[in-house]
Amino acid sequence: MVSSNCMKKNLLLLVILCLGYFSYEYIYKAPKYSEGQEVMHFEATLLDGNSFDLRDLQGKYVLLDFWGSWCGPCRKESPHLVSLHKEFHNRSFDNASGFEIVSIGIERSEESWLSAIQKDNLDWEYHILQSNRFQSSIAQAYNVKEIPTKYLLDTKGKVISVNPSFPVIREFLLKG
Repeated sequence: MVSSNCMKKNLLLLVILCLGYFSYEYIYKAPKYSEGQEVMHFEATLLDGNSFDLRDLQGKYVLLDFWGSWCGPCRKESPHLVSLHKEFHNRSFDNASGFEIVSIGIERSEESWLSAIQKDNLDWEYHILQSNRFQSSIAQAYNVKEIPTKYLLDTKGKVISVNPSFPVIREFLLKG
């Protein structure tokens, strides 16, 4: 028969483990920005060598996509991203002058990143390499601790949604 003290110790241990898991999942891994907040603007160099400033996309809907060539779930999302881009990139919106995807590669290997972009037909112009993975400046500025992570932004750089599903993004853009 299990003693009452043993049961209490096991219950306490379970509570501590649950609190630790909650802290990790909902505090440590939480994206920095939430709905309605304006994101930090950043500058970077694009795949083609041109300079990029997130402010230049104001007036458009923007999907920031943090991903990695080594990330299975990220690569599974590629066809959905390609489809969104094809459907909405040149679309006219009542409240926006367009839709853009900004892919931020959380990488160690530029070669793998370039290969994944080509293989997955990620044919939009905004590709940014962050070669220090989660220690990179943009990932840290957005508190990206896991990928894929997505921010759907409005025309002023405010968060519409964090990690929205593709049907949610599509529905929003159809109404836009």
